[in-house]
Amino acid sequence: MAALEIFQKTLGDMGTNCYILVNHDIGECIVFDPAAEAEVLKEIFSTPGFQLKAIFLTHGHYDHIGAVKELKDAFHVPLYASKEENDKVLGKLDVNLSSMFGFPMTLKADEELSDGQKVEIIGTTLTCILTPGHTAGGMCYYNEELGSLIAGDTLFCNSVGRTDFPTGSASTLIRSIREKLFTLPEDTKVFPGHMNSTTIAWEKENNMICGGA
Repeated sequence: MAALEIFQKTLGDMGTNCYILVNHDIGECIVFDPAAEAEVLKEIFSTPGFQLKAIFLTHGHYDHIGAVKELKDAFHVPLYASKEENDKVLGKLDVNLSSMFGFPMTLKADEELSDGQKVEIIGTTLTCILTPGHTAGGMCYYNEELGSLIAGDTLFCNSVGRTDFPTGSASTLIRSIREKLFTLPEDTKVFPGHMNSTTIAWEKENNMICGGA
């Protein structure tokens, strides 16, 4: 078994992909976008070998944050998000869409992240890549050790995230993908916030919105 491994759980009414990065050598993990179904996640993080150390958000939309408060209360771990998302999205009901969909909630990140920042955690390193466009402070997380990118709703398989919600911008999103994500190694595995995984090479060649085809 490899020391590092990524697990996917698809949660909530919107079918949001929540990812768990675990270091089996030390029995610690972090979670990205705990969308919903807190009880399911709490059971995982109460299992030996899955000690939760932190929560990371790609962005602050309600369908990516639904289980955050329960996990923080249960495991007393910090919440990480970009500074821009913390300032402009997480704490605003109308911007994080939670009031629109009938689940009003606000959050505040404990740790604010900046573009290019390296976070050393659970024995590995995450590179934070600010990718505004879906939201003002969307952030992807690249792990060189696994050659993997947690992409949130920035880049999907053969598609991209919506830009018609508050703080969204289509031109900004396309620029983020082309200038920030398409410069990663082509064999990088992309784990999006919804639907199936993909690779940078596939999207550069086949994505009709931001790629070459």
